[in-house]
Amino acid sequence: MAELGAYRCIECNREASELYRDYQRGVLRISICKSCQKPVDKYIEYDPVIILINAILCKAQAYRHILFNAKINIQGKLCIFCLLCEAYLRWLQLQDSSQNTDPDDLIRYAKEWDFYRMFGIASLEQTSFIVGIFIALWQMRPEMLKKKSDFILLLKALLLSSYGKLLLIPAVIWEHDYAPLCLMLIKVFVLTSNSQAIRVTLNLNQMLPWLAIFIGLVLENGTVCLFQKMGWNV
Repeated sequence: MAELGAYRCIECNREASELYRDYQRGVLRISICKSCQKPVDKYIEYDPVIILINAILCKAQAYRHILFNAKINIQGKLCIFCLLCEAYLRWLQLQDSSQNTDPDDLIRYAKEWDFYRMFGIASLEQTSFIVGIFIALWQMRPEMLKKKSDFILLLKALLLSSYGKLLLIPAVIWEHDYAPLCLMLIKVFVLTSNSQAIRVTLNLNQMLPWLAIFIGLVLENGTVCLFQKMGWNV
């Protein structure tokens, strides 16, 4: 049996020692939460596609399942892939604005360097955004971030909830007149997912996560302004 606090009830967010009990011979019984008297995690019986749909709908129960009970550890790879998608979008927009069609090797090398530069800028912007959120939450609710594990869990939640950035690639591939609107909607979706992840992780009301995200955006935009003053296209 797992130790108390290893899992969370997806309904009331109370700690639980187990998700189900195995009676062997294929007989499993989902554990019932002692606090709300509901199944600790009904999603353990659900197909991953259903869980993903519920996560897209920003249901708190789906987020609690993913963050506390599913033991998913792909946030690092997901973060890198999302940054690559964002860097590719910026790099493509930069190439569209350039009229130079010279096939010279030096030009191709410069274009390749532009992609690496865009990846670095996207990484610094996301770092600024996350740091801003941590600073805001630390100032508003320092008791919520007492231990190193609290910081790690919140970082994991923010990285996983940024999965919406993967939609940037289809938005670029199927380019049309509404591409700017699509990119704006993707941004709103990612921020909404981030807000829900913060709320679920720290068990906050809906206002504080959005305030923390606002501070994160201010710091991120400050980083953008800094790059622009340096003469870099971002």
